[in-house]
Amino acid sequence: MSYLVTGASRGIGLELVKQLLALPKSQVTKVIALSRGAPPAALQELLDKHTSRSIHIAASVDNTESVKQAAQAVEAQLGDAGLDVLINNAGVLGEVSAEGARFIPPEEMLRVLDVNVVGPHRVTAAFLPLLEKGKQKKVINMFVKNSDSIPSIGCADVRRRSSTMGSIAMSEYFTFAPVPPYKISKTALHMLNKQYASEYEGKGFTFLAVSPGWLKTDLGGPHADLDVDVGVRDVIRIILEATPAQNGNAVSIKVSGNDRYDGKEIPW
Repeated sequence: MSYLVTGASRGIGLELVKQLLALPKSQVTKVIALSRGAPPAALQELLDKHTSRSIHIAASVDNTESVKQAAQAVEAQLGDAGLDVLINNAGVLGEVSAEGARFIPPEEMLRVLDVNVVGPHRVTAAFLPLLEKGKQKKVINMFVKNSDSIPSIGCADVRRRSSTMGSIAMSEYFTFAPVPPYKISKTALHMLNKQYASEYEGKGFTFLAVSPGWLKTDLGGPHADLDVDVGVRDVIRIILEATPAQNGNAVSIKVSGNDRYDGKEIPW
């Protein structure tokens, strides 16, 4: 099966590429790593190690033309086989505002929404013709990374929060997190996931919003709950086991012995 991962240059995206390529060829035939520019050393090392099973494509999810060109490049590589799984992982945090949403410049709000919401829309729309040719027809939207977006404020309370900052139902638990654009954008991404799920219901597609947990990445910081490989391992399990019956759902990872990550659907 073929996979495309956006935001593949570091953190969760890089780990996704690494773990996917570690799976046998019978499960993963090709991994397309999409990032803004030339691949950094860690990604290039993976590409060099798996030359027959990996491709790097340079594109920016906030640039429509570059995304369209990326889709054309991937089509040239995959041909009639199509794309099986798209993982929309690329995203940005945006400005921190301890004074609240009112003080976020409108231009900054637009920038975050453009990357975190319109970006996945650009990528999904551009790659849908290839996904329609694929066997799996799975689109995974990494919609909230729990509390990994606020390492800079050093809030110890974050370790006790088990829900996601994009959840309206649980929004009162995250009033301490001064990242309004991020929270708003991830809530919007959940609705984008639902819209696509509704439109492609009955066509063999599975659109899933997946929260990978608070992971020890550059963004998540060293005090996060889980090592990045632990969270990504369960994200991949979710992808492999996902079926059209789950189309439109929002789910979190499951970690044995950790009640913060119970694998249940997320309240919205």
